[in-house]
Amino acid sequence: IVEFAEENGLTHKYYKPTEVSDDAYVAAIDLAVAGGAQVIVTPGFLFEPAIYEAQSKYPDVIFVLIDGVPHPGDYTTFEVADNTRSVLFKENESGFLAGYASVMEGFRELGFMGGIAVPAVVRFGLGYVAGAYYAANELGATDWDFNASYYTYLGDFAPSDAFKNQAAGWYSSGVEVIHAAAGGAGNSVMAAAEETTDAYVIGVDVDQSAQSSTVISSAMKALAVVVQQALQEYLDGTFVGGETLTLGAAEDAVALPLGDSFRFTTFTTAQYEAILADIVDGTVAVPFTVAEFGDFLEGLGMDPALATTWEGVVSGS
Repeated sequence: IVEFAEENGLTHKYYKPTEVSDDAYVAAIDLAVAGGAQVIVTPGFLFEPAIYEAQSKYPDVIFVLIDGVPHPGDYTTFEVADNTRSVLFKENESGFLAGYASVMEGFRELGFMGGIAVPAVVRFGLGYVAGAYYAANELGATDWDFNASYYTYLGDFAPSDAFKNQAAGWYSSGVEVIHAAAGGAGNSVMAAAEETTDAYVIGVDVDQSAQSSTVISSAMKALAVVVQQALQEYLDGTFVGGETLTLGAAEDAVALPLGDSFRFTTFTTAQYEAILADIVDGTVAVPFTVAEFGDFLEGLGMDPALATTWEGVVSGS
């Protein structure tokens, strides 16, 4: 937002809610509107009820809700008004690429640490496990198993010594790489990896390679691209609301980073581009929901009972 505003001579301001609550989010939106905001971008599912209220309260303001769809708090009555655009991502595809790459690189002891079991994080996790099993199956390693003991939701997105110690414990037990889809808590995983020999991290959302030399890749989604696209449409007078976009590999919205951030030594960019193309053209149908995840694993030859167990693990139940 800042980059776009500065490049186009627009004003911008960050309004930070005073607490994590619907009332605080609405109050922050009220302040933004009072301050003259014509476009308001909010990140995350926690803003869903606030945007549901604000989109009708301020029909002349454009709202862009990332990783969520407006509802009044019941998770059943979803409504995207004409002045609102809701954007979801196929994090399952991004996670799949990361899991596939991890196994093709030669890692066999994998871990996943999610922040909270919200839909986006669950999709990262189920994609990561699905990609790992798909790669193992492709390599003929049909007896390989992802140890479910090293799959967890931390219950928070903030960094803490407790999370660092947990990650350190996993690494000392033999885990080679952890996909951390946990916001700031991922920094705790990186800190643990930095203090361990041959320990690696898969980052999340954006290219996190600059944050630690242990970040071997990142399961990215094009957050900046979709926000700046919406802002450009606002500027051009072509913004269309009333819709929910669900963007994945076919829309260039999820990927692993290339160039210097592609730190695999066995898994090649050619292999990456091949599996990405398979996802784009539908040759590989990456599961999006927990139910699809179980069916996917069974399709790879996994025992149905074990697939059901994994459904519970990834759903956080």
